[in-house]
Amino acid sequence: MNATLKNRKPKAGILLIASPRFKNLSGPKRGTYGERKEKAVRDILATMDFLDPVYPGIVYEREDAERAIRCFFDGKVDFIYAEFLSWSEDFAWIRFLRDCPQIPIFFANVAKPRMSFETTLDEDDFVDYLCAGTLVGSLEGSGSIRRVPREGVTTVLGTREEVTDRLKVYARAARVRALLRESNVGLMANMNEAMWSTYIDNYDLFTRLGPEIHYLPYSDYGTEIEALTDDEVRAYADDLTARYKMMDDVGYDKFIGCVKASLAIQKMAEKNDIDCYVYNDIDQATFRTAGCRAGFYPQWFNDNVSVLVPEADIGAGLATYILKLLTGRHVNFIEPFHIEDDFGTFAGGHAGPNDHNDPAWQDNVVIARDVRFAKTSWKYAGAPFAWYRISPGLKTVAGLYEEGGRYKLITFLAESLDASQTPQSQIKHLLATYSHTIFRPVRPVKELFEEILRIGATQHYAIVDGDWTAELADLAAICGFEFHSL
Repeated sequence: MNATLKNRKPKAGILLIASPRFKNLSGPKRGTYGERKEKAVRDILATMDFLDPVYPGIVYEREDAERAIRCFFDGKVDFIYAEFLSWSEDFAWIRFLRDCPQIPIFFANVAKPRMSFETTLDEDDFVDYLCAGTLVGSLEGSGSIRRVPREGVTTVLGTREEVTDRLKVYARAARVRALLRESNVGLMANMNEAMWSTYIDNYDLFTRLGPEIHYLPYSDYGTEIEALTDDEVRAYADDLTARYKMMDDVGYDKFIGCVKASLAIQKMAEKNDIDCYVYNDIDQATFRTAGCRAGFYPQWFNDNVSVLVPEADIGAGLATYILKLLTGRHVNFIEPFHIEDDFGTFAGGHAGPNDHNDPAWQDNVVIARDVRFAKTSWKYAGAPFAWYRISPGLKTVAGLYEEGGRYKLITFLAESLDASQTPQSQIKHLLATYSHTIFRPVRPVKELFEEILRIGATQHYAIVDGDWTAELADLAAICGFEFHSL
């Protein structure tokens, strides 16, 4: 999928329901109920500039509901915004709930700060009173959501400003859910036999969440390495050495070997239209084919709003991709290494390719030997990687796991500490071979991981700047995930 599609606005079907019985009721000063509702619609749509709205007109009759269903389906909306504009007969609403495909629905009731009338003795005020009866309509409609029944409905009540703020969060999540259904995961080239707990049922993943999984053969990887031109390799190598200091013990031929291994992954992703590249970088076939494991993260993945993750973990890869789609920011891939109880911290990071391209933190990167493999017999043993001290600041940490046919989304907040803030040591690069940082979670560290151990997870997580808990909660609700915010 191209970056333009991934960067689009959330697409919403706008379902606004009103009463045909009231439509032509009129006051001499302020017009008919129908005219007042048309003005209300214009005001509602004016608050939705962050959406790409699909609006079929006010729903009064069954035929209007049927037209709306066709319009939303043909428009491929991410979700439906539904609001009763007053009390209304519920026959159109029930038909809509019964016949509309399973598209997520954001069902809103908007409370006005105060009414526009004091009494209803005046005819104009009486029509305003009828217009104001949105709570009556919403209460009536709420029962049918459960009785039809209808899954994937989120119900919200608040002022227009409060509902709009809540809608922005929900819309971001619904957009991600829709993009997942159009995305491709590339797994190279088999499951990770060292970490069976990371396995996911690919059929369930496709039918329930949406991404299609493609297996990328090592033979193609080798072909892409051999097909790289000297100019391509030199350009990427020069870009890396212009941005980052290379340690003195790095052999240049091994650096070039790793550049090729990394560039070939980009080529594989481009040619196979891969959005989430899941790289099995501890498989023996990787080392036989490339002579090392890829240690750099081509900027193409960021430009294309795609991700690259190691160790063949599809669930963690999807968590990384979800955060990428949600935020558009640089997303890192970690596993928690150890807790230091004296400081209330844990160390986390990961070997292999990790997104080191954040322009604000280029001085946190050094090109260093992959010392774990320096003494092996592979062609480029000890080939370097981008050794990244992950950027400081508050991070959302998220992981996606499967258990018994259900998906669990676990998330928590943690502060990534700058080297100057790290109680253990103020040396920037602490853990050789791993892109890493020291975290201080918002929740006490032992309590946090005790709870994760109780829930059951694996060791891999995605991290991104900022607090995206609300969006992840909505995404979990839309997708039917078990959600744990710790």
